[in-house]
Amino acid sequence: MTDSSSQVVPGPFAVISGQQVHRALHGREKDMIDLIEHGYRLHGNGDGATVNPPSYFLRFPNQPANRIIALPAAVGDEIGVAGIKWISSFPANVAKGVPRASAVVVLNDLETGYPLACLEGSIISAARTAASAALAAVRLSEGRERPRRLGVLGTGLIARYIHTYLVAAGLEFEEVGLYDASAEHARGFAGYLERAGAAKATTHDSAEGLIRSSDLVVFATTAGTPHVTEPAWFTHHPLVLHVSLRDLSPEIILDSCNIVDDVEHCLKAQTSPHLAEELTGNRDHIHATLFDVLTGSFTPPTDRTVIFSPFGLGVLDLVVSDHVYRQVAGCPDAVVVDDFFHELSRYGKDNGA
Repeated sequence: MTDSSSQVVPGPFAVISGQQVHRALHGREKDMIDLIEHGYRLHGNGDGATVNPPSYFLRFPNQPANRIIALPAAVGDEIGVAGIKWISSFPANVAKGVPRASAVVVLNDLETGYPLACLEGSIISAARTAASAALAAVRLSEGRERPRRLGVLGTGLIARYIHTYLVAAGLEFEEVGLYDASAEHARGFAGYLERAGAAKATTHDSAEGLIRSSDLVVFATTAGTPHVTEPAWFTHHPLVLHVSLRDLSPEIILDSCNIVDDVEHCLKAQTSPHLAEELTGNRDHIHATLFDVLTGSFTPPTDRTVIFSPFGLGVLDLVVSDHVYRQVAGCPDAVVVDDFFHELSRYGKDNGA
């Protein structure tokens, strides 16, 4: 016989829209950077506070450019949620006038395992990515002259979020250089910068020109294989936020100081650091994780190109998602399904608990 005093009734299930996610995050960029740093520290401590299994890639034999990725994770500590981000990448969407990526995040209660909410995930993913990039830019530029010339390769939604978060982190740019395979997209991004009152924007007709004229370079492309192959373009030793992971040739990786978010996660799925491992047969080109930098156990050199390649941790998606859930769930316009879970009696309602 089950002790009724020990019974737990799952709470209502919330559905949180993209508009609500945006409202919970917009204008709080600095708070999100701090939150992401907290997530990195929880994960890096290695004391079981986080669980971050390998991501799973769903690929389509007849659509090799497309994929959907599952990122499961769990975060203990005061956060106390498990969950999964289910994010698709369909590059042809851009030509259809919609962003490449779409996503949902499901949060689960750690006590019962029951789902708490389903959140629109593309904004969460973009904010997490941008906050991670901004955190890395600030910490990796310590000890060197602060970057003043920003170069952005790939001018989509992620690049827009990264620029917003870099500025929120206190970085000031005299010029923002832009390069995109689509000149129209680069012009559109320049228009965004002008409306945002940002620094002067300059569009470039080649990746080389952009890289050589920038001391902070952001890669936010849809590239599936390396398209930047000349180490000589980096002889001025910029700081590189290699967010899209597959832009740089192994030769450039091997000629640089490489920081990743998680070694095991980043060295797979044909990322540029993974290609360098396949070429050399070792991981000597990986110098540290961002956690090592945050805790002071590794100091990036000032006389080499420093590349940050973040694979993207599901743990960080959950940290942001939990924040949004706590902000939105109690709001008057929250969409809550009280009877989402129907079969809560083991033997049926008529047979007792």
